[in-house]
Formats: sequence, C-alpha cells, structure tokens
Amino acid sequence: MGRNPLTTSPAGTNGQLDGALAFRLATIQNRAVLVQNAGVYDLEKHSTGRFSADPMQALERFRELHEIAEALPDVPDGAVSVAELGICVPRSQKIFAVGLNYRAHARETERQPPATPLVFAKFRNCLAGPSDDIILRGATTDWEAELVVVMGTRARDISRAKAWDHVAGLTCGQDLSDRETQFANDPPHFDLGKSFDGYGPIGPYVVSADQLEERAADLEITCKVNGELRQHARTSDMIFTVADLVAHISSVCTFEPGDLIFTGTPSGVGRTTGTYLQPGDTVTTTIEGIGTLTNRCVAERA
Repeated sequence: MGRNPLTTSPAGTNGQLDGALAFRLATIQNRAVLVQNAGVYDLEKHSTGRFSADPMQALERFRELHEIAEALPDVPDGAVSVAELGICVPRSQKIFAVGLNYRAHARETERQPPATPLVFAKFRNCLAGPSDDIILRGATTDWEAELVVVMGTRARDISRAKAWDHVAGLTCGQDLSDRETQFANDPPHFDLGKSFDGYGPIGPYVVSADQLEERAADLEITCKVNGELRQHARTSDMIFTVADLVAHISSVCTFEPGDLIFTGTPSGVGRTTGTYLQPGDTVTTTIEGIGTLTNRCVAERA
C-alpha cells in the first residue's frame, strides 16, 4: 500500500491534473467508490468500515477522503468502466443553476450581462448518470455544458474568501433545457423547462476541490453533438466565479453537503440557431481536469 500520485492525462480520460493526490468520488450500483489510476476502489471496503457505502456520507466527510486515497493499494477492485458509473451525487437536497453567466452566451442571446447572479432551481428528478440515455420529451430540447460545484458542508453566509473551504469538489454537467416549456410564458419557466426527468446528467466523478481551485477560473469546456463541436469556451469567460456564486447563494439559504450549483453555460446553444436534439443524437460534454459525459438521446416510449 502507498501513495499513487496522479499524473497528467488528457481531459475526458482520467480527469487528472498535475500535482498532489486528489480524490475522485463516483458510484457503482449505488455504492461509493474512489477512482484512481484507471482503477476503482470500494470506499466502505478500503476505509475498513470508517465509511459506509453511501456516497452522500462521503461528501459530508470529504476532507477524510484524501487520507483514504493515500492508502489505497496498487491493485484496484476493478478497472474503470464509465458505463457502470452512476450518479456521483445521487441525493442532492438542493440544485441551483445560473443563467447568463458567460459573457459570450449573454451576447448570443442579446441580453445584458446580469448585475447579480441569475439563480434558479432544478429539481432532483433531473439528475442522471454520465452515460445514461436522455429521454427526449419534446422537439425543442437544447444542450448546455456546465461546470458543476458540489458542496461539502452545512453552512450559510459564506464569505467569498472562504468559499472554497466549503466545496467538496467539481464535476461536469448538462443543463438540458426544453425551450418550449421554458419560454411558454413571460417571465420564463427556467425551473420547469430544465427539470424534466434525466435532464441533468452529471459526472463522471466528483474531483476534489483542492486539485481544481486554482484552475477553476480557466478550465476548457466543450460540448459536441454527434462529434460536431457546438460549444467551446473557457471558464475564464464566466461573469460570476465559483466563489461569487457560493457567497451569493449562501447569503439566502443554508447549503447542505451534496447541494449542487450548475454554474452556467457558454455560447453555442441550439436555441440561437433553432437546432435541437433529436433521437439518435449523442451529446458529449468534457471539462478539463474532470472528465466526460456521453449521453445518447432516445425517443420517449408511447
């Protein structure tokens, strides 16, 4: 047993960055696992019972996961198979999302950048895994690649300077949106239009915040549909940073471990051209240092 330092790898493979050991938390068959060097390790087993199999408990004690990761053996329980990975944060109490948080996206929608974060809610039924199918519920489902913040503490009134102390990690997300529902009225129904079942894939892992805090302000983010690049940006185009959002939202309500913040999408959404997802399409979302979601669109069964 011993330290297995991470090495640099391309975004979308192991989601690794240079530097010290990170933890990557995932789920397989509803059990918490750590992912390291292309192997998976059952958390309950390798913590010798200190942790249960519940991934939500792991998020509550995210600081202890580094110690467990340090002691993992060289031989894993098995190889990583993204197809087997489930929802990495399966029971979020609250899911926040942020509109118009990239300057280029505000320009493409012909809207002024907001003076304060435009925050709305998504409901927990929208969550899906990194390779789950997207069951299309209409003809106007749009893609929105997003960096997602995973909170790790119960806290409110968090200062911007202390925001990252309360973040367990980051993951990839898709804020899929039914535009017909969203814009059926004025003002728009952001919450309903973005909360259809399965319209919030996340994953493949929660990557520990300490590995990404300094880079979170300039990570590459892409979305491809059937291999064609639709969105390509860096998080440096965000209007409000992760710290800004944590401070702002916590001034209103108390965060709980496992709460999520979808931090906004770059330019290139389908609504600007009237191009939407169709059955058979594949949506591939990649964020540097975290990994890739690959979700296939299927028609709703009659």
